Amino acid sequence: MKFDTPAGTTPIDRQAVVGRPHPRVEGRLKTTGTATYAAEYHDVGDDLAYGYILGAAIAKGRISRLDLSIARAAPGVRTIVTYETAGTLGVGDFYVQRVLAGPEVDHYHQAVAVVVADTFEQARAAAALIRVDYARSKGAFDLAAQKPTAPIAPEEPFGGPSELRVGDFDRAFAAAPVKLDQTYTVPDQAHAMMEPHATIARWKGDQLTCWTSIQQMNWGKRDLGKIIGTPKENIHLLSPFIGGGFGGKGTTQSDLALAALAAGAAGRPVKLVLQRPIMFNNTIHRPKTIQRIRLGADRDGRITAIGHDGWSGNLRGGRTEPTTLPTRLLYRGENRLLRRYLTTLDLAEGNAMRAPGEAPGMMALEIAMDELAEKLGMDPVALRVSNDTQVDPEKPERRFSTRAFVDCLRTGAERFGWNARPTRSAGRQDGKWLIGYGMASAIRGAPIAKAGARARLSRDGIITVETDMTDIGTGSYTIVAQVAAEMMGVPLSRVVAKLGDSAFPETPGSGGQMGAASVTAGVYAACAALRDAVAQRLGFNTTDVIFADSEVRSGGRAVPLARAAQGGEVVAEDSMEYGDLSKQYAQQTFGAHFAEVGVDRYTGVVRVRRMLAVCAAGRILNPLTARSQVIGGMTMGIGAALMEEMAVDTRFGLFVNHDLAGYEVPVHADVPHLDVAFIDEVDATMSPVKAKGVGELGLSGVAPAIANAIYNATGVRVREYPITLEKHLEGMPELT
Repeated sequence: MKFDTPAGTTPIDRQAVVGRPHPRVEGRLKTTGTATYAAEYHDVGDDLAYGYILGAAIAKGRISRLDLSIARAAPGVRTIVTYETAGTLGVGDFYVQRVLAGPEVDHYHQAVAVVVADTFEQARAAAALIRVDYARSKGAFDLAAQKPTAPIAPEEPFGGPSELRVGDFDRAFAAAPVKLDQTYTVPDQAHAMMEPHATIARWKGDQLTCWTSIQQMNWGKRDLGKIIGTPKENIHLLSPFIGGGFGGKGTTQSDLALAALAAGAAGRPVKLVLQRPIMFNNTIHRPKTIQRIRLGADRDGRITAIGHDGWSGNLRGGRTEPTTLPTRLLYRGENRLLRRYLTTLDLAEGNAMRAPGEAPGMMALEIAMDELAEKLGMDPVALRVSNDTQVDPEKPERRFSTRAFVDCLRTGAERFGWNARPTRSAGRQDGKWLIGYGMASAIRGAPIAKAGARARLSRDGIITVETDMTDIGTGSYTIVAQVAAEMMGVPLSRVVAKLGDSAFPETPGSGGQMGAASVTAGVYAACAALRDAVAQRLGFNTTDVIFADSEVRSGGRAVPLARAAQGGEVVAEDSMEYGDLSKQYAQQTFGAHFAEVGVDRYTGVVRVRRMLAVCAAGRILNPLTARSQVIGGMTMGIGAALMEEMAVDTRFGLFVNHDLAGYEVPVHADVPHLDVAFIDEVDATMSPVKAKGVGELGLSGVAPAIANAIYNATGVRVREYPITLEKHLEGMPELT
């Protein structure tokens, strides 16, 4: 099905099932522990072996000697895979990291060897017997030290241009009566998902099957094939349930590639689960950024100049963290200068983590907007409203498809009680707590891509939908089933959704906030084809047929849907493909975050007391699961604001807090009541479903809202995340 003009009325507009707050259709499996995750398959063969990775003990250098003799003789050991035995390995199209070190070592905990044994304990014990001698060389591990010599990044396939000039920024900034010029720092951050990276690999001849934890099936097959030198047509990936990903399982990581190599070397299925302490330095992460924001405005608050420079580092050939993305489209401003600089660092690869670009970019931009509001003597909400734009600031001829940004700001301010905000810093107390309010805008792209699905009608009237889309805890099963139920006119209980199998029709998977919009459009296309096939079998005119209440109706005739399959199952497959609407319109999601914090006036400890997110993201397919996604993003934002930081040892080149004990994430005590509201809108330029993604919008803007609330509470402006108490304690108001 081709979608190249804005949608008119479609069957989804009935919203008998879509748009309703249905509980997750797979919820019982997950809550009873019967959903099967990657490492939990026990029927892949009686000869299952276990792999264990030995990670590099240096961050930069060479392996000068690798002695496996003692390890090979250890009990239960079947084989050991190293660069000496693995053959020539490639890299994928998205990640630049090499999955196996040797002889060069690119970063700390890069895999040096994979030991395969009869039990996990035997593999782990044997890995400790491997003797590795290294020739260490000097590496670059400190972004701040490399910043002065970092060049403008090369053009990249994601994240927009590395350098963008509109108008005359230098002239406009110099002439602005009100200026802001500040630098902000966001540290390296870890995905820290609950389920570790895990794969079970099995070869049968030249056919490879992997039960794995991966977000994007099509990229996974492509990249695995390129790494191990196997045609992607010979690879079958299965990932029906994923215990969190946040971008960290986007495509092939070391567990998948090395399990495949190990299974080939051992001649038997191999289970490989990354041990938690190796995940932080072995897989990808959100890289540290240093950002300079310059804003120039007239005295009425109209922004006339926007400058945003971002510095990040990566392995050679890696990408930037695209921090300038939100600055391109969020506010008006005729004169703009946006630049991203990239230096080479010998740390684990920096790559996609939930809302790459927008999340860390707004952690700088939205504090800067708060600081500008203070300089102007304006309310922070009013400043943002006054700088709204209904057209792309870079291409004024291109309008936004929908832009309910001001609605989000005003709805949020009213619902949160923003007018009760302390108008001066450190101006309100509640016992020992200094109380502050803060807010920030939210923006995240609304990409959509070709996606396919297969729909089946069985003799008993059950609709089964098959698609390679994955569910990383987002509710994909439920919204796929809802769209199918709406299209076919059946209750949700009569739909079975099957996901996470690369043999099913292809989608872009879970990533980039495009999954929900893309896969539901693909399901729409498949069900539209199934509707036509059913109508023809039943002798109906396909142009005026109605599917409702498990019946097919036209004129005065109504036939049970199941009757169409009495002669055999009805199957239809299709995909949704797109024209150039994304070029004609700026397609984005928008929101506003509000936070109230308390800061202990004696200790400086911060407690988030309440938060509100107001989101505009097209048609909300399921308010229950969408709210869950936004709350998850808000929780992540609390972590980014107050605690999350991968600490770099710049002497030896590693993240020292590489486990869930040292890398702090929010727990129940850190998370108060979180409120979510959705603006009622649909976007007819997206697809016939008229929906966008929302999961990454829920994170974008949260951390700076908290940072601004801390300033409002204490009068101390912190521009270096996370905002730990030692960064504001000395500047807090004197005790009285």
